[in-house]
Amino acid sequence: MATAPAPLSLSASTLPARLRAGAVPAGARWRQARRGRMVVRAKIREIFMPALSSTMTEGKIVSWSAGEGDRVSKGDAVVVVESDKADMDVETFHDGIVAAVLVQAGESAPVGAPIALLAESEEEVPLALSKAQELSNGQPQQAPPAPTEDAAAAPPPPPAPAAAPAPVAAGTKGIASPQAKKLAKQHRVDLAKVTGTGPYGRITSADVEAAAGIQPKSKPAPAAAAPSVGAVPQAAVLPPVPGATVVPFTTMQAAVSKNMVESLAVPTFRVGYPIVTDKLDELYEKVKPKGVTMTVLLAKAAAMALAQHPVVNASCRDGKSFTYNSNINIAVAVAIDGGLITPVLQDADKLDIYLLSQNWKDLVKKARAKQLQPNEYSSGTFTLSNLGMFAVDQFDAILPPGQGAIMAVGASKPTVVADKDGFFSVKSKMLVNVTADHRIVYGADLAAFLQTFAKILEDPESLTL
Repeated sequence: MATAPAPLSLSASTLPARLRAGAVPAGARWRQARRGRMVVRAKIREIFMPALSSTMTEGKIVSWSAGEGDRVSKGDAVVVVESDKADMDVETFHDGIVAAVLVQAGESAPVGAPIALLAESEEEVPLALSKAQELSNGQPQQAPPAPTEDAAAAPPPPPAPAAAPAPVAAGTKGIASPQAKKLAKQHRVDLAKVTGTGPYGRITSADVEAAAGIQPKSKPAPAAAAPSVGAVPQAAVLPPVPGATVVPFTTMQAAVSKNMVESLAVPTFRVGYPIVTDKLDELYEKVKPKGVTMTVLLAKAAAMALAQHPVVNASCRDGKSFTYNSNINIAVAVAIDGGLITPVLQDADKLDIYLLSQNWKDLVKKARAKQLQPNEYSSGTFTLSNLGMFAVDQFDAILPPGQGAIMAVGASKPTVVADKDGFFSVKSKMLVNVTADHRIVYGADLAAFLQTFAKILEDPESLTL
């Protein structure tokens, strides 16, 4: 079972204290007490689609834990919502009866849109159902005054066309521009017989060319505006392939696609580095029976190196400044059914490999059950992607938005190497490639970080401290 999610409010925000005494919520019935006080007898609350992450714009209802007519209490999970990263149980902060479900399981709604109505008592259920009917018909709660029938039927009069300058009648002596006079002399055109179309009947060069029977030159098409710096190129929509089946993105796949396209606007560069892993492999064989994975060892080593090179752990969020992160949180890419997610090992530099391994095991379990909390997948400051278990030699990773660097780790394989004396031997070696944001991380920064990372892995005793 996944751990209980943090309570998330689904109802409208509470009014400020100074307004509570004189305000009645929508759908409330009240009576005037003898002493003149307004007493709220009952309420109907709209349950809204919550924002479960900073990038979430809409959510999909996976299932309703409470159905219409069910009474719920504060803290009860009422609905399971699929965000762009996970499925989350969402609790209510109010007691009441689920009077009407506006968005059924399998349907989506924008963040902030009403998805159900919660009545305070059974007496309010009919009123809630009436309100639900209004919402389903698209009737706004406060409709603007409708225009009259005559006003709606009569379109506004079109603007009067600008008056063109009146041409001077032919046969009058209009004023000609110097260029028009020059052309008239070249083409032997009598200006007295030319009708001027310029301001105040001025004869232009175009008037002379028209009188001479010369076709006007076509104007060159205006140059396309250059794309602004940081603009993301939009892929052309291609026609479907005959016989192909089109499958829409899931919510998670759409989020991954959006993030990857946004990454194209970041100027990145890549640096590769070979690392000898014989001693790392020996350490792994010792700690593997205790539940420590190679991914955890790599994450721990990366965190220790980042502590010495904080600029690689920084980010550029506004295009104008560095953001130095006080915590070192290693996000690790994990492939799950229908998408990709990056659970975060928080404070990886401060925890030992055994506690990190336990945390990682819990994170992976929750990720595959789509039960990660937002802070468990959106708080990374550096990302690690490991395909070594698939015997991949090397690859490049795409920089996630909001981070300064991502490391791609390949497989460790036997390689013939030569020492400084020219003697050959066979050692295990792996290649790592780091993609970094060149606005804040420079080549020398990344090279120094990789040297430190390599020293930690090639002499890994410090990983067990």
